[in-house]
Amino acid sequence: MTDTPLWVFGYGSLIWRPGFEFRSKQIARLSGYRRSFCMRSIHYRGTAEQPGLVLALDREEGAHCDGIGFEIAPEQADQTLEYLRERELISYAYNEATLPLDLEDGRQVMAVTFVMNPEHDQYCGRLSLEEQAEIIARAEGTFGPNVDYLENTTSHLRELGIEDPELIRLREYTRKILS
Repeated sequence: MTDTPLWVFGYGSLIWRPGFEFRSKQIARLSGYRRSFCMRSIHYRGTAEQPGLVLALDREEGAHCDGIGFEIAPEQADQTLEYLRERELISYAYNEATLPLDLEDGRQVMAVTFVMNPEHDQYCGRLSLEEQAEIIARAEGTFGPNVDYLENTTSHLRELGIEDPELIRLREYTRKILS
C-alpha cells in the first residue's frame, strides 16, 4: 500500500451515487473525451430485449468532460477499485484507464476512470439526440427507468454548476416524448 491517494473521475452516475467512501471531491475536467449516451445498457437501465442508454466517455479530439474528481484515502484504494470494477466492468464495454485530470483548485492528478470501448457491441456513438431520447424514454432495467438516470445526471450537473448543453437538449426531447 502506498500513502498516495487514489483519484477517481465521475462523469455520470458516480456524481450522484458514488457508492464508495472518499476523502474529498471537487469539480474536475478530463480532456480528450466527451460525456455521451453512447453505450447500450442491457443490465442497469435496459434489458437485452430493450436496451437503454448510459453515459460513457467517448474519445474525441479537442473535447473535454467536466465532472467530479474523488480523492480516495490510500487505505481505501484497493476496496474502492474492487467495487468500481464490479460495478463498471459488468459487460466490459468500458475500459479502465488512468488519465490526467485537471482539478478545480489548479492541480493535475492521475485519475482512474472508465472510458467507452468503441469496438464493443454495446457502443452506439452515432445516434442522434432524437434517437437517444426515443430509447431513454422507453427503457427500464434493474436500476429503474432509463429516464431517471438522465434526470438525475442533468439535475446533479446543474447543482454543481456544470454546463452540458447536449444533455439538456436530450432531456428536453425525452420529456417531450413522455408528455
